Amino acid sequence: MKTLLAAVPLVIASSLTHAADCGTVTIAEMNWASAEFAANLDKIILEEGYGCSVELIPGSTVTSFASMESKGQPDIAPELWANAFFDRIDAAVEKGDIVRGPRLITDAAEGWFISKAIADAHPEIKTVQDVLDNPQLFPSKEDPNVGQFMTCPAGWACQIASNNLAKPSAYDFGKHNFTVVDPGSAAGLDGSIAKSYDREEAWFGYYWQPTVPITKYELKKLDFGVEFDKKHWDECLVNETCAEPQKSDYTPSDVMTVVVSKFANAHPEEMKYLNTRSYDSNMAGQVIVYMDDNQANGEDGAYFFLKNFEDVWTQWVPADVAEKVKASL
Repeated sequence: MKTLLAAVPLVIASSLTHAADCGTVTIAEMNWASAEFAANLDKIILEEGYGCSVELIPGSTVTSFASMESKGQPDIAPELWANAFFDRIDAAVEKGDIVRGPRLITDAAEGWFISKAIADAHPEIKTVQDVLDNPQLFPSKEDPNVGQFMTCPAGWACQIASNNLAKPSAYDFGKHNFTVVDPGSAAGLDGSIAKSYDREEAWFGYYWQPTVPITKYELKKLDFGVEFDKKHWDECLVNETCAEPQKSDYTPSDVMTVVVSKFANAHPEEMKYLNTRSYDSNMAGQVIVYMDDNQANGEDGAYFFLKNFEDVWTQWVPADVAEKVKASL
């Protein structure tokens, strides 16, 4: 009994030392569902598994990264959509201020999609050109003899790119008897997808994954039939003044974790976890659909993931860390 009691302080001391070593960690909780889930997932695993004290900092892509650049806080941005930030990220990495992790969402993507009803009824339709060759399958509400493409609401960058790709020098919607429709708002875009699913109707338009509509309504992503041309994309397709847009695949979506170097250098064990974890759009989609259906927050989504994808996340951490996290559920 004396031996057993003597060992207890050692265990407690070891645990406290580990927590002290980790200290306080600040994590950017950005303002969309998948990022809220990602931030809370890291919070739970770092707190319960590694003994950290985690503070979530509300933010967005622009403000959170700017703060990391200038102030070295927050320590971690779990889900940074890096497409518009590559130059700044590269510069920060070169200066030694930032460490860039691997992809968090392995197959995150923007592009053009079709509805489940069309994908099921016409499995031969796999590319943008396949759609354009069949305008009768995507009738406009105003004129059933014309095919309809649902673009992004005004003010979204994706509207510029999609409109350019529709022009005569690119995919030439006019020649193929297609019209471009502005949904008016994000709610209008989402509503058009939901309605097409409920009515088992055709839908063709822009969206991105992981999102609730992609997972919930089972949209199918189209192949653009050509490679992505970064130079042309940057110099022409994302500019309203682009005179002669050419065909191109949609820009790849690089969704990564970014960590300030001071934290990364001081936390090698925690960085092993951050550099190992990843999941695909289907997994993330199931989480955010759960959040949407149940009016749940990011913390609820994180617990849903931990309980339903144990075979995935337990591969990201050592066995003893996994057991601590499981014990907390």
